[in-house]
Amino acid sequence: MSLLETIDLSHLPPSTPVHIALYRDVKNAPFLRQQLLSGNTEFEYAFIDASMILSRTHILAATFRAVNDYLNGRLKSRNVHSEIVFSLSPNNNIAESFRKFGLTDATKDLLVIKVSVSPEITHDSVAQHLEKVVEGSPVPFSDETLSTISDVSKIRKAYKLGAAPAKPTKATSDQVNGTHYSSQKDLQVALLGAIALRGAT
Repeated sequence: MSLLETIDLSHLPPSTPVHIALYRDVKNAPFLRQQLLSGNTEFEYAFIDASMILSRTHILAATFRAVNDYLNGRLKSRNVHSEIVFSLSPNNNIAESFRKFGLTDATKDLLVIKVSVSPEITHDSVAQHLEKVVEGSPVPFSDETLSTISDVSKIRKAYKLGAAPAKPTKATSDQVNGTHYSSQKDLQVALLGAIALRGAT
């Protein structure tokens, strides 16, 4: 059974819908990673370790940036799918972005994204292929599901946001020096800022 969701991102052409599926308890991460490394075009997806994703908005912001760069001929990596993984990174090191956000042999929770860069890539074609090749349990791509998967301490570390305050207080909530993010909303704003500003300085 597929829980693949197809999304038309605002401000992008309707000819480039994005197909997203979320899986838990993935059993064949090493196989999927090997297909990526060998350049198998049938496996041209953004395979992302879902524990590094805070919310739908977090991953959709990175996807928007990557698709926008693809449409405007500004890709820094091999294709729009590798660019999605790279777009999650707060810095310009492509290899590091794959280590931190991409699929590893140990990945158990997997977010899969496919952009329709050609008319042959449809909701049905992607759903059928993923059903055959991903050995995991499909779950809804929702903030509620992601909140049970996200490793907030790893995400903070990747974005160099410092440790979370043990118990948010008014004092820590009011600090705006980049080291204290006392709520999920504050953390998301910091992540979106890092994605938007990467390479701007």
